[in-house]
Amino acid sequence: MHLYGPKQLADSIRTVRKNTILIAEDIPEEQYGYRPTADSRSVAENLIHIAVVSRLDRILHEEEHVATLEGFDFGKLLKRSEGEEKKSYSKAELIQLFRTSGENWTQWVESLPEQILAEPVRQSGGGSKTRFEMILGTKEHEMHHRAQLTVIERLLGIVPHLTRSRQAARVEATKRAS
Repeated sequence: MHLYGPKQLADSIRTVRKNTILIAEDIPEEQYGYRPTADSRSVAENLIHIAVVSRLDRILHEEEHVATLEGFDFGKLLKRSEGEEKKSYSKAELIQLFRTSGENWTQWVESLPEQILAEPVRQSGGGSKTRFEMILGTKEHEMHHRAQLTVIERLLGIVPHLTRSRQAARVEATKRAS
């Protein structure tokens, strides 16, 4: 019995990405340069970072099909990511980038055979993780940055969409109870 395979992983990634897009849509474009601190990423840089990091899975598990992260040049990828983060995108372009990169990522994840996902990849410093665990980690990475963006929404005086949905459900439940 398989409880959680490539289809379920792709579906959960789609849900995470959908919620990240809703945050990106809620934040006004004139606030995309906002940084909570001088040394943190701006809203736009955070969004670009999330979109770029999801490409890493395809590099590691398909293009290079690494068996070990020992000696892998993450510095090269980080420089590329940082370069992408500095590019200027309009809000509409960023949201489209998010939709496209998210759908490309999830379609690729859905297409992966379970035997590929079960392959171990030796981690730097020892130990190993399956390719499945590593891809799940990328989704968790997006959730981490989405949480940062949710805090930024609060700092900007925006009520996050999940809070608005919960508030609307409470109002509706109260109406039905009356």
